[in-house]
Amino acid sequence: MSEPKKWVKEDPNNRFLFWPTEIMKKKAWVSDESIYKEAEKNPIAFWGKKAKEGLEWFKAWTETYQWDPPYYKWFLNGKINASYNALDRHVKTWRKNKAAIIWEPEPPDEPTRVLTYNDLYREVNKLANVLKSLGVQKGDRIGIYLPMIPEVQIAMLACARIGAIHSVVFSAFSGESLKSRMKDAEAKILVTADGYYRRGKIVDLKANADLGVADTDIKHVIVVKRAGNPIRMTKGRDVWWDQLMAKAPLYCEPEPMDSEDMLFILYTSGTTGKPKGIIHDTGGYLTVALWTAKWDFDLHDDDIFWCTADIGWITGHTYACYGPLLNGATILVYEGALNFPQVDRWWEIVEKFGVTIFYTAPTAIRMLLRWGEEWPEKHNLRSLRLLGTVGEPINQDAWMWYFNHIGGGRCPVIDTWWQTETGATLINALPGIGPFIPTVAGRSFPGTIHDILDETGQPVKIGEGGYLVQKSPFSPGMLRGVYKDPERYAAQYWNTYGDKIYYTSDGAIWWDELGNIRLTGRVDDVMKVAGHRLSTAEVENALTQNSSVAECAVVAAPHEVKGEVPIAFVVLKQGINPSTELESELIQQVIRAIGPTAKPAKIVMTDALPKTRSGKIMRRILKALVKGETVGDTTTLMNPETVEDLKQKVG
Repeated sequence: MSEPKKWVKEDPNNRFLFWPTEIMKKKAWVSDESIYKEAEKNPIAFWGKKAKEGLEWFKAWTETYQWDPPYYKWFLNGKINASYNALDRHVKTWRKNKAAIIWEPEPPDEPTRVLTYNDLYREVNKLANVLKSLGVQKGDRIGIYLPMIPEVQIAMLACARIGAIHSVVFSAFSGESLKSRMKDAEAKILVTADGYYRRGKIVDLKANADLGVADTDIKHVIVVKRAGNPIRMTKGRDVWWDQLMAKAPLYCEPEPMDSEDMLFILYTSGTTGKPKGIIHDTGGYLTVALWTAKWDFDLHDDDIFWCTADIGWITGHTYACYGPLLNGATILVYEGALNFPQVDRWWEIVEKFGVTIFYTAPTAIRMLLRWGEEWPEKHNLRSLRLLGTVGEPINQDAWMWYFNHIGGGRCPVIDTWWQTETGATLINALPGIGPFIPTVAGRSFPGTIHDILDETGQPVKIGEGGYLVQKSPFSPGMLRGVYKDPERYAAQYWNTYGDKIYYTSDGAIWWDELGNIRLTGRVDDVMKVAGHRLSTAEVENALTQNSSVAECAVVAAPHEVKGEVPIAFVVLKQGINPSTELESELIQQVIRAIGPTAKPAKIVMTDALPKTRSGKIMRRILKALVKGETVGDTTTLMNPETVEDLKQKVG
């Protein structure tokens, strides 16, 4: 594939626009941008057509869309099953013996596991029967607290097969975090493992699980033997996965689910500190998971799709389980850390399996950038044909490094915007249409309607910033509520502009007449400096333009006169030493890029930023440090030792 055409003119912000090659256009499922206009004419009819084309329904719906603000329903009275659509219909075809999951363990000397669609189908049916034998019924909640091993997808699909509602909890969360979620969900069973590998060491997951199930309604704990570490098994409660599966029947009839029946609950952080149990339905979620996976990542039968997100996040749910499997695709799952045993582990895996589609977070890209291009250059990455980013706005330096050094200037970079609440990607460029613009996510996915409003609720003009919202008809994959908390659902999402407009809590800018949108970050990551609204992502982007900066995070600190001022935490590239001269240079760079209002009041140069195990920067901790507040729980951090170091540097 030749290098995408580069627009010879730079845009006003010194960025380039890239366009798909003719080869990409010919291969892509969608290459005619008239799809946007067609879907815009009648979004309800568009989604109705896509639901019929992509999925098998046991019973057709009687009404496509119903709206009773702030609630909405899709495909009313339609009957469907997620497990059936992800597995049964594929095993009836040649895909029966196609690889569904390629699993790579962290220890390099352990063998790879490959599960065909038939293998996955058999295991899911068996576990579904196991759950039923333990008394699980339709509507019961099942906790899943597993690392990145194939049993996590098996458990999710087994729940879906019998109509149980799964609630996956990130395996790096503490026992207390697990407990709060299991108590809120009133879970009946927990599926976990003895342990797993992280940077060459075994994490005792069962010990955390034991803490998490204490004082809950959980009757049984199913334990997968993964690491072989010694664990405590509680008689009468804890049971081994392999022993239960050995006796289980090989087939379980899939439960016909109403389109609006709950498929899963996924807990996400909120402004109150108490996690919100986001509810996703069955028919609408499956429709959007299937079509966004197919069109956004241009999934074909010869692709190997690697989404690096942990299954504990919505990205893992939709693009490391449901979306690709609904399309009959092959997904790659890796258990461990990106830098074990060396920092080229990801590129070694891409080369080993011929990964074609690679989807990861900007934070990971910046980390890899910091380690240098010599690591990816050790490996043949020519199999890659499409790159994606997710989780936060990506700065230009990271985008261009990803495009040039990982994609070799060949691969479109799909910068996706979405949330736990949206269930699937909703804003990005389509690979056969483009354009691909560094730091600009793209257009609304066909059939969805977004707008950018000011504080009074009026639409903003091109080039102006405001608040991103979604309007009816809402995407079929959108959340259906907050579990057991309708008041929080209404207050969080339907209060700012009334109950007819979904408020995303994200800032955005209309980029051009085509409808391309640039996301500027969460609104709570927007500062008001001397009455001026400034995005922390904007300041971060300016700082990372400097060749000495590997990554950074900017937070707002209270100021007696200005209200708030930016404080920048900066990680330098290897070989670069902190200095007052570099600090002055970085401050001047921000002033040049944005203006004197954005001038950082302080630049804290550090070796590392506090991050979760998934690589997300914990800005909550940085905000607490600059405000002189208590930092709070650090148990989910990958590197808790950074907190004390930063406390001293912040003063």
